[in-house]
Amino acid sequence: MRLRTVALPVEHGAWGFLLEPALLGLLVAWSSAGVALVIAGLAAILLQTPLSQALSDVRRRRVYPRTGLAWRFVALYGIILVVAVAVAIALAGTPTILVPALIAAPLALGQLWFDAHGRAREFAPEVLGALAIGSLAACIAVAAGWGIVAALGLWALLAARSVPTIAYVRARLRLERGHAVDPRCVWAMHLLALALVAVAVAFTDLAWLVLVPYVALAGRAALGVSRQRVSVPAKVIGFRELGFGIALVAFLALVL
Repeated sequence: MRLRTVALPVEHGAWGFLLEPALLGLLVAWSSAGVALVIAGLAAILLQTPLSQALSDVRRRRVYPRTGLAWRFVALYGIILVVAVAVAIALAGTPTILVPALIAAPLALGQLWFDAHGRAREFAPEVLGALAIGSLAACIAVAAGWGIVAALGLWALLAARSVPTIAYVRARLRLERGHAVDPRCVWAMHLLALALVAVAVAFTDLAWLVLVPYVALAGRAALGVSRQRVSVPAKVIGFRELGFGIALVAFLALVL
């Protein structure tokens, strides 16, 4: 048994989906309560791995060498999460900063259910997890004094990035392994995300420049699943997506 398989997320993409809402939230709505919320978000990401393993063992009614260790990490990360949330509420002066997190709770529970049943690598739990952690940006915004509606809009912008990106990366990895992929699904998801952002821009005071990174992401997806793509290792694809995510967050922070 390796300690890190219990203590740390197996999926490296989880770190990117935490980094993006944390950075965006702090860049556009900095506050000390927001920093505490980022620590809480980190604890939540860490908590998911041992908790899903422990619940999986409970479901099987078996005790493995990892089981006791998993519960210990659940306790450790759970304490950090509770303390960080309590500090964030105290600094913000209101528990309403948790409203976005409460909205996201069913999504997180859904992902946990998939994980506990050994189905963590499917499309649905990946989307649920990305959407759930995206609520962190909205919580940070509320902690800085934003209204709930505006904060949820920030969350929606991240969702328009994360959901089609998951579809693209899964399709791209299948192509690199030599499997057949229907690129129309990937294109459709990016175009839908772009259309939704365009509607938001048209009916709110968002600047039209907000559309730029989503157009770039759609172009990246169109090329990445086409016959003109250049084959690269999975690790390179992961680092590229991390770069796209940071670039999108930086751009949005400049124009919002």
